[in-house]
Amino acid sequence: MALAAAGNAARGATAYVSLEPCAHESPRGDACADTLISAGVARVVGALTDPDPRTAGKGYDRLAVAGIKVDRDCLPDDARRGLAGFVTRIKAGRPHVTLKLATSLDGCIAMADGSSRWITNPAARAHAHLERARCDAILVGAGTVRFDVPALDVRLPGLERRSPRRIMLGSGEPPAGWEAIRSPEDIASLGCNSLIVEGGAQTASAFLRAGLVDRLMLYRAPILIGGGRPALGDIGLDDLSQAHGRWHLADARMLGSKAIDGNRLEVYEAACSPASSPT
Repeated sequence: MALAAAGNAARGATAYVSLEPCAHESPRGDACADTLISAGVARVVGALTDPDPRTAGKGYDRLAVAGIKVDRDCLPDDARRGLAGFVTRIKAGRPHVTLKLATSLDGCIAMADGSSRWITNPAARAHAHLERARCDAILVGAGTVRFDVPALDVRLPGLERRSPRRIMLGSGEPPAGWEAIRSPEDIASLGCNSLIVEGGAQTASAFLRAGLVDRLMLYRAPILIGGGRPALGDIGLDDLSQAHGRWHLADARMLGSKAIDGNRLEVYEAACSPASSPT
């Protein structure tokens, strides 16, 4: 699209790409490397080598053979983060998984009777909906589906059509418009780049126990519940030492008025996720 918009201005120009131009044809059209060659660009600056074995360096090589100057892997870490869904699907055969938890200060996700509306403030909920709009699919456990009857849509003006596919984890017939999988490992069958897991505690624990969480998104409200339902159950740790070194803080911010009801958002990335491993 960029080359089409540039027209003849692309001839002799430099193209900056977040991923190596592909060297294979697909249902979407010709190989990107061939399109760049036809456009007559003089230089291509690529952030990351394509992990797809159909390209994996072949795109850069094809450009170089055509006489185009190529700068490879200029910002690989940034590119992997921005393309985390694609990279994880290609390298691990499954979507990149974000686990979202909204808790009180004492780590509860609901009152003892299960009521949880609302723990977080409007600003935090709006941010969560923006994250939904960025994902291909959203998943909750069968118990949450039956008890809460969640919509799991995007309720931000202008982004309503970006609501993700709804996935139920567990047994039983899913509601109309939903899909169902039986285990966390079955996410490989979804055929998408990104998945956000929103609950409940058993589902969150199951994904952590299976080592299938690449990103933790924690919304923490300035409230105490006491005796409520904990955010997590058993995640498979045998010793406290196993809990250390698994996550690193990628982002932290305040959502809402700090003086009144400021909710803290913390985002952690897995230390050894497919998206963060070397190409």
